[in-house]
Amino acid sequence: MYKYLIILLLPFLLVSCEIATKVEAGNPKPEISMNENPWPEIRNKRISELLPVALKDAGVDAWMIVCRENNNDPLADHIGGENAGGTAAFLFYQLNGEVSSIVFSPEGEATALAEMEIHDRVVPVERGKSALEEAVSFIKENQLNTLAINSSKDNSLADGLSYTQRADLEELIKGSDVRLVSSEEVVYNWLSIKLPEEVEIMKKAAALTAAWQQEAYSSVIPGETTDADVARFLKNKMAAHEVKDGWHPDQNPNVNSGKDRGHSHATDKIIQRGDVIQTDFGIKVHDRWVTDIQRFAYVLKEGETTAPADILYYWESAKKGNRVAMQAMWPGVKGIDVDRAQRKVMEEAGSAYVMWSTGHPVGYVAHDVGPNLGGSQATHVRPDSDKLLKEGMTFAFDGFHSWKLPNGDLKTISVEEMVVITKDGAEYLTPPQEELILIK
Repeated sequence: MYKYLIILLLPFLLVSCEIATKVEAGNPKPEISMNENPWPEIRNKRISELLPVALKDAGVDAWMIVCRENNNDPLADHIGGENAGGTAAFLFYQLNGEVSSIVFSPEGEATALAEMEIHDRVVPVERGKSALEEAVSFIKENQLNTLAINSSKDNSLADGLSYTQRADLEELIKGSDVRLVSSEEVVYNWLSIKLPEEVEIMKKAAALTAAWQQEAYSSVIPGETTDADVARFLKNKMAAHEVKDGWHPDQNPNVNSGKDRGHSHATDKIIQRGDVIQTDFGIKVHDRWVTDIQRFAYVLKEGETTAPADILYYWESAKKGNRVAMQAMWPGVKGIDVDRAQRKVMEEAGSAYVMWSTGHPVGYVAHDVGPNLGGSQATHVRPDSDKLLKEGMTFAFDGFHSWKLPNGDLKTISVEEMVVITKDGAEYLTPPQEELILIK
């Protein structure tokens, strides 16, 4: 067994060596100032530059987002509707080849909304009158007959229109030529692309995410430190730098030195010598942009100066899968084809089955809008796996290798990194993990 592993490892060992256990103090950590909020300016640019393209590519005449107080549409703050009190109708529409915006807003919020200078027109709606009714009158008058609304079975970010709001809208368009369609394509085309300014912010956030994980590993004392202790270390870093969780706080970070637990919380399991530790961690900066990165470490047994041959093989196999997936990521490539390239490496390396997709979009949320990098082994392929990668899309993606522990449980190394798609292929947002971190 070990002779076989050593032979397989030779190509990897020629190009790699392991890094020291304790992370050196003074590693550069790019700081992100929380005193300045770049979102308002970026939002305006996204609306003026990216939304017209998204609207035209979706082939609709108009897109309506209905905003209200408390139970608001999930896209409200992408269009300036985060401060809605009474019901307001935000409308983006095409007329004579030009894309414009108009908002029918309760008069109590209309002045402040107009001063934000996001939209071409803000029409105050008198108390006692309906913003939705006035918006529909505008739609009929301008023959905006294909109307996209936020109602979707597959995309929760495009599903913000409530049942009662839709019922009201259907009643208002009854007998007209206006046809309601899902805004899925508009939302997909718009949110899946990030501006260069956004990518730069995500690069800084990704660098922090990776650096903090290495720092967390440097605090581990075998036989004493628990998975939950490592998670608390990272929570404290987040608090000190005033950033938020990349996903649900109870499961971020997910630190696991035992068998596979899937999407889970860190437990009080004590980290032991011989353990492989997985940390899946993401932060949210400016209450907007999210990271999702994993880092792996091995806890040396007494007398060991390097990880054993089998663990090194699993690590290098997973890393190779990640690199092959990255090489497959180009504009015009389908998400399913990226997954297929990574699965081929898994098969050749003898990995056990892994149910997860190779990757997913990341940006405004951990699992963002965009092509799914999966489906090549599935009996039913989700539509997003057949979508094409485009410049400006950002992804978190893995290389996998899974094996059976002595007790029969599965353990998986999932080398997860973040990239942006450029005209020249994929580009890492922060340098990837090249070597398995060793803990003495």
